[in-house]
Parts: sequence; C-alpha cells; structure tokens
Amino acid sequence: MGVIKTPKPVMLFASIIYRDEEILQRSMDTLEEKIGKIYEKTQKMAFDHTDYYKEEMGDELNRILVLFEPLIAREYLVETKLTTNNIEIELSGGDKRKVNIDPGYITLENIVLATTKNYTHRIYLGKGIYGDLTLIFKKGTYSPLEWTYPDYAGQEIISVLNRWRGYYKRMLT
Repeated sequence: MGVIKTPKPVMLFASIIYRDEEILQRSMDTLEEKIGKIYEKTQKMAFDHTDYYKEEMGDELNRILVLFEPLIAREYLVETKLTTNNIEIELSGGDKRKVNIDPGYITLENIVLATTKNYTHRIYLGKGIYGDLTLIFKKGTYSPLEWTYPDYAGQEIISVLNRWRGYYKRMLT
C-alpha cells in the first residue's frame, strides 16, 4: 500500500485573452481582488494561433499571462476556474464575452490548465471543471504533448513558463 502524501503547493497563473485595454485592466483588478496578488505579467502577445474566439470577441486579439502569489493547493484550481468564469460573465457585453481567462498551475513536472470542456486526455476535477495536462518538463524545459494548444507549444509561452518555474523552484526551497 502506498503512503498518502499531500502534494507540494503550486504556482497559479492565468492566460487573459482580450482586445480592449480597459477590459484587460478591469480583469486584472478583479483577479487581484478575488484570486490573489499578481506577482508578474508578460508583455502583450498577439493571439493569432486560432480564430476560435473571433465570432464572440472580434479579431486582433491579444494575450497576456499573469502569475499569482502565494502558492496554492492544487485542488484550488477548480474554484479558481469557477471564479474566472464569473469574471468573464461580469465583464461581458450581453451574451458575448469581452475577455477569456484561463487559469492553470505550474509544478516542477508539468503545466496543467483548467477547462470546462472534456476530452480524452482531460481529467475531471469536480464542479464541471477538467484538468488539461498541457506541458511536461523534460530535458531542462517544458515540452508540448500531441494535444497541446499551438500557442502553448510555442517558444514564446514556454520560455515564460520556464522562467516562472525557476521562481517556483526557489519558493519551494
């Protein structure tokens, strides 16, 4: 029989996809109020790997990633996703979102994103939320899997997550 151990806490981050800078600022303010202090944010990146959000949010979308402190228990990802869904609704324009906020967490071994959509590689976490194993750490870097979203498989996001992994590793010691 294996010995049950509590896993190490994780570093929470979120991807924010948006078009309007005012909505971005309102999103970040609300995230800090409801989730935690934003420790760092990336520069604006073009969100042009897919047109998935185009009909709902328009074109010429951007993305930033935000990193939160303090570390959290892994199971908190479910409540975080429910909170970000509510923020999206609060900031929506009628029946169309103006922002998409997808939380995830960083471990030394992998990157896990929260989603409401089931798929073959996703694990049900509870309350309608699934965990998506997005990247794994091997040979000194996060590496994509066959189902990893193209933007998360790209060097721009991987380099940010590798740097944030370094922060996380120092926090654990």
